[in-house]
Amino acid sequence: MNTTTVANATEYRNLPLALLTESKTNPRRTFENDSLKELAESIRTQGILSPLLVRPVSEQGFEIVFGARRYRAAQMAEAATVPVRIKNLTDAEALEAQLIENLQRRDVHPMEEANGFRALLNLEEPKYSVEQIAARTGKSPAYVAGRLKLTELAPVVVEAFYREDIGVGHALLLAKLQSDQQEQALGACFKEDWSNGGQKAKRILLPVRSLQFWIESNILLILKLAPFDKRDTQLVPAAGSCVDCPKRTGHNKLLFADVRQDACTDPNCYHAKVDAHVAKTVAAKPKLVQISTAYGQQQEGSATLPRNKYTEIRPEKPTTKEEAVRPEFKTCKYTTEAIVSDGIDKGEIRKVCTEANCPVHHPKKRPQQIADDTKWKAEQEKQRKETAIANTTGIRILAAITAAVPVRLMKRDLLFVVERLASLLDENRLVVIARQHGIKKAKDSDSIGKLFTAYLRRAEESALGGLLVEITILHAAMRQNATQVLRDAATAYKVDVDAIGLKVKQEFTAKEKAKLSKKPPTKAIAKVQPKPAKKAKAA
Repeated sequence: MNTTTVANATEYRNLPLALLTESKTNPRRTFENDSLKELAESIRTQGILSPLLVRPVSEQGFEIVFGARRYRAAQMAEAATVPVRIKNLTDAEALEAQLIENLQRRDVHPMEEANGFRALLNLEEPKYSVEQIAARTGKSPAYVAGRLKLTELAPVVVEAFYREDIGVGHALLLAKLQSDQQEQALGACFKEDWSNGGQKAKRILLPVRSLQFWIESNILLILKLAPFDKRDTQLVPAAGSCVDCPKRTGHNKLLFADVRQDACTDPNCYHAKVDAHVAKTVAAKPKLVQISTAYGQQQEGSATLPRNKYTEIRPEKPTTKEEAVRPEFKTCKYTTEAIVSDGIDKGEIRKVCTEANCPVHHPKKRPQQIADDTKWKAEQEKQRKETAIANTTGIRILAAITAAVPVRLMKRDLLFVVERLASLLDENRLVVIARQHGIKKAKDSDSIGKLFTAYLRRAEESALGGLLVEITILHAAMRQNATQVLRDAATAYKVDVDAIGLKVKQEFTAKEKAKLSKKPPTKAIAKVQPKPAKKAKAA
C-alpha cells in the first residue's frame, strides 16, 4: 500500500520534504533570511510545533497551502520530515485559506496581502466581489478596495514600497493615481535636507498628509468647475462621458471617501476635453472672439487676443462708488461674448470689449490727464519694483526658514509658532484659552499675555502641540463659521461631537435640578388670630 495516499478528507502525518512543493498562489513572497535562520535553529532543538497545511496534487506529491516559511526553515535545518495536516481543497479554498492565514500574521507585507485579494477576485469559480472578500476576511470593503488598488502601482513605486522608502499610507495614495503620474507623485513624498553640510542632500520622507495636499493641488481637478459638458460621450470619443469614467473620484467612493468634491484624477484627459470643447465652440460660432488670460505675447497670426487687446467686463455688480466708475464694471455697445482659448479658466465664456476707440473702456485723455497718468505710472512702477523686491526677499527668507524646520517639530519650533499665534488673539479669546489651562490673574495689574507666555515656556512638548491646534481653531473660527470649524476639527481628530453635546446638556439639566432642590420650601404665612377682648370689671 502506498503510504502517501490520502485515506480521509483530513488527516495528520509526517511527510518527507521531498514530497512537498510550495504553492504558486501563496501571497507571501518575502522571507527574511535572519528570521528563517532563527526558526531553523528552533526546529533543530524543538521541532515544528504547528503542522503545515497541505493538499494532495498527485499520488506522490502535496502542495503547501500555508507553512512555506516553516518548510524553508526545515530545509535549512536539514529535517527529514515535517508534520502536516492533509486536506482536500479546491483552488479557491486553498487560496482563501492562504489569504486568511497570512492576514493573521503581523509581518505580512501589504503588497502580498493585495496580491492575495487580487487572486481571489480573479477566480473564475467561485466568483468573489469586494464585499464578499471583506466579509470572509473580516475587513471593511474600503480596506479591501484600497489593497486591491495597490496591485496597480507602477514598478518603481512597488520597489520603493518593498524597500520601505515609503509607508503604506503613501502607497495607498499613489495607487489611486494613473501610472504615468505615480512616479512624479513619488518624488513629492520626500524632502531634501541640505543642513548636514555635505555635498549630497539627505532624503527625508514627508508625512502622508503632505502627499495628500500635493495630489489635491497638482492632480485632482474639480469636475463641477469644468467648462465642458460632463455627460457628452462624443467630446473625446475615446474618453467617453465623465459620468461613467472609472477615473472619477465619485465613481469609486470606497477608494476616495476622503475627497469631498467629485474630481477627475486624469489631468491629461481633462485638458484634452477642454481643448475639444474650445474647438467645438469656435467651430459652432466662427465669429466668437478668442481671448488669452495668460501673460506674454501671442504667436504671430494667432486668432487669440492677448490681455492688452481687450477689456474684460466683470459679471458682478460694483460694491463701492470707486468700483462703479471703473471701466471693467461698465458695458458698452461693443460688448460681446468671448471664449478663453489660452491660459487660466480655458474654455470659459466671458464678456469683453475689444474696440480700441471705445469711449467707455478707452476714453480719450486730455494732455493734463496724460501727464498725470505718466507720473502716476512712474510712481506705480517704482512701488511695484520695491514691492517685488520686498516680496522676493520675504519668500526667500521664508523658504530658508521652512528648509530648516525638521520633519517632526521639536519643542522650540512648537513654542515659536504657538507664541506668535497667541499674540494675534484678541484679549477676550486669550482669556478664554488661558482659563482653559488654569491661568488667571492674581491681581488687576497682571497682564494675561505675559502670564500665558510664561506658561507656554514651562509647558511640555505634548501640551504645546495641543495648544497649537487649539489656537489655530480659534483663529479659523474668527473668520469662518465657528460651528463648522469645530466640526471639521472634530472630524480630523475623530472626536464625537454629538456625544459631547449630549453630555453637556445632561450636566446643565443636572445643575438645574440641583439648584431647584436646594431652594428652601416656601413658608406658609400663619393667620393672625385677634386677641380675645378683656372682660369688663364688675362695677
